Amino acid sequence: MGRGRGRSRRSGSFADAKSRRKYWIILAVAVVLAVVFTAGLLAYGNPIPFGDPRFWLIAKRRADSVIAMALVALAQAVATVAFQTVTSNRIITPSIMGFESLYKLIHTSTVFFFGAAGLTAGYTTGNFILQLVIMVGMSLLLYSWLLTGDRGNIHVMLLVGIVIGGGLGSLATFMQRLLTPSEFDVLTARLFGSVNNADPDYYPVAVPLVLIATALMMLNARTLNVVALGKAQATNIGVHHKANTVYVLILVSVLMAVSTALVGPMTFLGFLVATLAYQFADTYDHRYIIPMAALIGYVVLTGAYFLMNHVFYAQGVVSIVIELVGGTMFLFVILRKGRL
Repeated sequence: MGRGRGRSRRSGSFADAKSRRKYWIILAVAVVLAVVFTAGLLAYGNPIPFGDPRFWLIAKRRADSVIAMALVALAQAVATVAFQTVTSNRIITPSIMGFESLYKLIHTSTVFFFGAAGLTAGYTTGNFILQLVIMVGMSLLLYSWLLTGDRGNIHVMLLVGIVIGGGLGSLATFMQRLLTPSEFDVLTARLFGSVNNADPDYYPVAVPLVLIATALMMLNARTLNVVALGKAQATNIGVHHKANTVYVLILVSVLMAVSTALVGPMTFLGFLVATLAYQFADTYDHRYIIPMAALIGYVVLTGAYFLMNHVFYAQGVVSIVIELVGGTMFLFVILRKGRL
């Protein structure tokens, strides 16, 4: 009896001290890897010796790509974790809403109507902002239509998103069939997800949007923990489930729109880093899952680009490798769970 009275029972983000210690160890290892890969991308293979002023000119140009990787990793990780939470499904990703199909249609239409020169001339901050507005606007229209009414249903919204994405993708494919071979080659290079597509001129718009959306998501992390319990439980606790779902989906739309418009499609990157974060974090608290996912995403991107650039000398296949690994993990999770 005395031994039982001496024990204290508590609930927290982690099951026990061992799980908490494991989390911080993994996070520390990820931080070290992130620093190593970042330094490698900035300095390794630089033809100018360190200390020469020209060394920093080359490092600065490389830093533009590193910033793009950080933005994409942060946006994809935060958006995917939050999206899977509000949909109560760890299989699907925000790309299911048709962002990538819309991206392909916008660029295909540009080449179709204005030629390859029109696509090159379209690399402006104004067109980047226009893409963001179109993508976020389409999402808001879908949310307001399907989630604000009395019959709002997130599963119907997902199905409609899939249908719209398929339709946009089919229209883009039809236009691509009518392009000349040279125009198709130029377009294909742009539709390929790569940090080389990112223009530093976009950063004054992209960086604040990603940071603000991420900060708002982190401030809403405790509410996300409640939303993850389900609509009935969240309502009983006093959380307005539908309002919070729409709020999170709006932030997800902003993050996904910035990532897609900045570098192009990265279909399985978010799924890959979110799945790894759930495994490594070993907690349901979004205050810990989101930072873990973002850091893993950055390590995956910087590590992949460093290895492909300086070890295998195949920079162009980075996104292919990431999509291959992410798609393989997707199939593995599907087969293990046996359901969506």
